[in-house]
Amino acid sequence: MNGDRIAMSQRERDRLKVMAPVLEGKRAQAEAARLMRLCVRQVRRIQRRLEKQGDVGIIHRLRGRPSNHRLDVDLHRQAVEIYRLEMPDFNLTMASEKLAARRVKVPARTLRDWLSAEGLWQPKYKRDKHRSRRERRACWGELVQGDGSHHDWLEGRGPWMVLVAMIDDATSKVTARFYPGETTEAYMDLLWRYLRRHGRMAAVYVDRDSIFRAEDHNPYDPRPSLTQFSRALEELGIQLILAYSPQAKGRIERFFETAQDRLVKELRLAKATTIEEANAVLRKTFLPWFNRCCSVKAASPNDAHRPLEASMRLESILSFQEKRKVGNDYTIRLNGQVYQLLPPALPGERGGWVTVEKRLNGTMRVRFKDAYVKYRACGRPNVAGALPPHPRSLSLSGTPADGRKKEGRAAEATRPSAVRPASGRSGRTPAEPYPPRGETILPKDQPYRPPPDHPWRRSGHFNPPQPADISIHP
Repeated sequence: MNGDRIAMSQRERDRLKVMAPVLEGKRAQAEAARLMRLCVRQVRRIQRRLEKQGDVGIIHRLRGRPSNHRLDVDLHRQAVEIYRLEMPDFNLTMASEKLAARRVKVPARTLRDWLSAEGLWQPKYKRDKHRSRRERRACWGELVQGDGSHHDWLEGRGPWMVLVAMIDDATSKVTARFYPGETTEAYMDLLWRYLRRHGRMAAVYVDRDSIFRAEDHNPYDPRPSLTQFSRALEELGIQLILAYSPQAKGRIERFFETAQDRLVKELRLAKATTIEEANAVLRKTFLPWFNRCCSVKAASPNDAHRPLEASMRLESILSFQEKRKVGNDYTIRLNGQVYQLLPPALPGERGGWVTVEKRLNGTMRVRFKDAYVKYRACGRPNVAGALPPHPRSLSLSGTPADGRKKEGRAAEATRPSAVRPASGRSGRTPAEPYPPRGETILPKDQPYRPPPDHPWRRSGHFNPPQPADISIHP
């Protein structure tokens, strides 16, 4: 109130309009109570204040005074100070929850008013994006979305980590874990944990990463090439669905938005610095909260998960498998290493194909059909090929040249010559024989003729016709 001007609300002006005839005796108190939706007793109190104070009596008695339900001033100061120092990037809901954990109970709306008055909170406006809505699957376990989130989860306090998660499309229940990288091993390990806990889902919805789709995929072939992970899903009877955009997997993308906001701060409050500590916070704090507060009830009460069959050995299926052919000496080669398969020999094993399983626990198993074969490492083969033998290693005596007695020219000529290394070749081709001493290599298209000083020519045992002696008769 300033001078003759009285500040009133619209409701107070409406009440003054209704009470004016009551003061003049032209309207009954019961009628005024019906119009203002008050009891007659309250109308009498308003009338007495108007008769005593004038129009000011219609104003509410708490105008300009603090509320009787307001929180303590010290609580206000403490909440604002904690938010300013430790929670400057927390949203209102999470900040209210963390303050309540410290016995500073402030509702989120009250905290918003306090922070707005201090200039610590400003509303964020986002432009709406039009998206075509895809209805949730009806049953739990009917579709599971999988993806990985690359983010600085520890805010520089520890190693770089990737959060790999699987979220159910019908209920939004999440199974997640931190790994050093988004690899096939990480997805296999998370899938193992999911299958052990819930069973086999009907389908998995993922992006077109090379973990799920081979790079040499034929674009004209509607079926994607099998990778180690897609091969494992096929053996488990789980359908693989590849998405064409991140928006198609909107449910898990929104989960990562929540995790990058709340989970980062949970890790900060827990002072986590390692992957083990981060997984402990994720398992004990964040996932129970998310599955309790952010999940929904499925449209159908049925469970689409299928149990694991007795023939489905997860340690074998969720492994890296490669095919190798067994040699005649019952050996196989893998990554430059030779492995000897041990007895007993199975029918068809020699010359057959075995499957080498590199399992997630670091062990390796060799499987022939449905039986596992024992093996041992033999060493690395000569990847460059077998070297040709030493030039003097094929002599009859088998002794070095310096230790042999000098023989005659005829004996020397009749002795098998050594071999010539295959010049310019890999070493896997047959070696060429050395010619006798003093002789040259003739082209293969010309006949061989002994030289004039050959022993056969001197002894008279061999006297081939010379080119001049040859005559052609018609």
